[in-house]
Amino acid sequence: MRVLVVPQEFKGTLTAAQAADTIARGLRRAAVDTDVPVDLDLLPFADGGPGTASTISQALGGRTVRARVEGLLGAPVDASYVLVDRAEGLLAIIDSAEACGLVLIPEALRDPLAASSAGVGTLVLDAINRGAQQIVLGVGGTGTNDGGAGAAQTLGVRLLDARGESLPRGAVHLARLARIERVGWPAPIDVRIAVDVRNPLLGVEGATAVYGAQKGVSDWQAPALEAALTWWAERLRGDLSLDVASMPGAGAGGGLACGLMAAIPSARIEPGAVLVGEVVGLRARIEAADLVVTGEGMLDTQTAYGKAVAHVATLAAAAGRPCLVVAGRIEARPPSIADAEAATPGPAGFESNLHGSALAVEAAAERLFRRWLSRSEAVTGS
Repeated sequence: MRVLVVPQEFKGTLTAAQAADTIARGLRRAAVDTDVPVDLDLLPFADGGPGTASTISQALGGRTVRARVEGLLGAPVDASYVLVDRAEGLLAIIDSAEACGLVLIPEALRDPLAASSAGVGTLVLDAINRGAQQIVLGVGGTGTNDGGAGAAQTLGVRLLDARGESLPRGAVHLARLARIERVGWPAPIDVRIAVDVRNPLLGVEGATAVYGAQKGVSDWQAPALEAALTWWAERLRGDLSLDVASMPGAGAGGGLACGLMAAIPSARIEPGAVLVGEVVGLRARIEAADLVVTGEGMLDTQTAYGKAVAHVATLAAAAGRPCLVVAGRIEARPPSIADAEAATPGPAGFESNLHGSALAVEAAAERLFRRWLSRSEAVTGS
C-alpha cells in the first residue's frame, strides 16, 4: 500500500516537515502488526501561510538566500527566502512573515497603527535582482494591517499627501493619502500571491475586524484603521483603477496583496493551497497513492474555506483515493474526509510543548491507521 503523507503545519507546535515525519512514525508503528507492506511518500504542505517557502523548496529542491530588510516597526531584520532553478526560469518563493511576521515582535511592543510591510517589498526587489522570473509570495502570518502600503512604497509607488509629500510608514497615515503615483514597472515578472484565507479587505469579514485583535488592534484603534484602509481602497480604485474593496483574499496578511498589486500590474491573488499544490505536483502524488493522510492543528468549520487539508481532501476524492486526517483537535469534519483522529480530545494541552505534541500526533496517527486497516480487512475479507 502506497500512502501519501501530506500535512500542513500544526500551528505553534510542528512545522509541516515535522508533522509529516511524526505522522509517518505513527503509520509505521501501526503497519508493523499487519501483513500489508506500506510505502510512505512524504510531502509537507502549505497554503500560503508561514512555511510555504520551505515546503516548495523541499519538494523541488531550492536554495535559501538572505537579505536584510526593514522590519515591522523600522528596525532591520535578517529575512530569508528560497530560489528554485527550473527549466522555465528562476522561481522565488517568499514568506511575507520572514520580513513582517507577527512572531518577530513581542506582544507588548506591537503597534498596528505604525507596523509596515515595507520589508516584503525589499524581498521582492532582491529576488528580481537575483534574476527571478516568477515569484510565489505567501502572505500568511504577518503582523501588519497596512493594506500592503509599505510594500508598495518600497516597490516604487508614491503615496502622497495633499502637499505632495510622501506619507510615512504605517496604516494610520493612509487617512491623509491624497494621490497615488505608480512608477513604471520595467521588470517582466510574474507574481502569484498565495492567500490562506478568503477574507476581503474591508467590512465585518475584513482584515481589521477578523484579524486585527491578534495583531494588537484595540477596540478604539479599529475604527481608525478601517477608515484608513477604506480610503486606501478608494484611492487605489480612483488613481490606479484597482478595485480591491471586496476582492476575495484581499484581506489576507493585513491587506498585503493590495499594495503588491498596486506596484506590480502582473501580481494576482490565488488560493494558496491550490497554488502550492500546482507547484509541487500534488495531484500526481495523490494519483500515485492508494491512501492519502493529511493533517493540521485544528480541524473545524474553517477547514473547508480554502485551507490545505480541504484542498488535499478534494483532490483525493476526485482521484478516488480515501483521505484520512490527523489533527491536534477536531471540532468538525468535512464530508470529503473518510476518517480523522485527534491528538487530544480536550480544548487545551496539545500545544504545550514540541516533544509532547509530537508524541500525541504520532499516537493519533497510529490509532487512525490501525482503525483504517482493520476496516479495510473487514471489507476485503482479508
